[in-house]
Amino acid sequence: MSQESTDVAVTGSARRSRVIGGVTNGWRMIRANPLSTVGFCIVLGLIFVAIFAPVLAPYSPSAQDLDDTLAPPSADHPFGTDNTGRDIFSRIVFGTRYAIAIAVVVVTLETVVGVSLGLVAGYYRGRVDETVMRGLDVLVSIPPLLLAMVIVTTFGINIWNAMLAIGIVYVPMMSRTVRSSALSIREETYVRAAEGLGYDSKRVMLKHMLPNAVPPIVVLGTTDVAYALIDVATLSFLGLGIQPPKPSWGAMANAAREYILVTPWPIVFPTLAIAIAVLGFNLLGMGLRETLLYGEDRDEVVE
Repeated sequence: MSQESTDVAVTGSARRSRVIGGVTNGWRMIRANPLSTVGFCIVLGLIFVAIFAPVLAPYSPSAQDLDDTLAPPSADHPFGTDNTGRDIFSRIVFGTRYAIAIAVVVVTLETVVGVSLGLVAGYYRGRVDETVMRGLDVLVSIPPLLLAMVIVTTFGINIWNAMLAIGIVYVPMMSRTVRSSALSIREETYVRAAEGLGYDSKRVMLKHMLPNAVPPIVVLGTTDVAYALIDVATLSFLGLGIQPPKPSWGAMANAAREYILVTPWPIVFPTLAIAIAVLGFNLLGMGLRETLLYGEDRDEVVE
């Protein structure tokens, strides 16, 4: 291998090392931001609750007690009971498991499809780029929640179709973000050198371009978890998401709205759970953005 090719390989390797180093040192920079630390702790708390829901919940989420309906918070029922006597605290705890799992599946689907389309469009450019982007423009032109509702009602009301619908809605933003990074990375010397060495396009995209596009993908994916939580709760509130008797924060709020003048607790606690979860992922996304996207600039300013 020539000296020039060796220098190019070293440059590409050094660039990837900076990306990996940014991820490794993420906790240090998140800890330096109080709001990001709060978000990180909230997310850890949600994951803990989701994993240990059977241990933390004092009752079964579907257990009814018709003699104790719409009870206010008490020692036996910390968050009160709903209109069928089910323990609200237990339903919120188990609802955390469903909410986090669905949001992660949605963002995973968004990432796999969106990153693939963005890399292809940014690498090949020209007609391929135009075709992909114009197709995504069609999706962007439709209000996201409306598009999700259409997909769910068309293919059937169940949680799998709801996850598919929300994932499709988020694909354009991820694709545009990755395409923007790919267009810039495409012009780097080490990418051109890899092509000059005869590497096929798949290897160039996956081994040389994708690793350097990771920071914006991670930031957008983390933020989109928060939006997915809202959309899942909204679809469930409208009866198009998680179906009873499975506990869902959105469905709980919908069932409680008829009794809001009698007792507010059945609707206050599910909406508060949604707000806390969304806040946690948003704050964590802010911390990751500062770490992965602006970390180098910050270090230069400090020096």
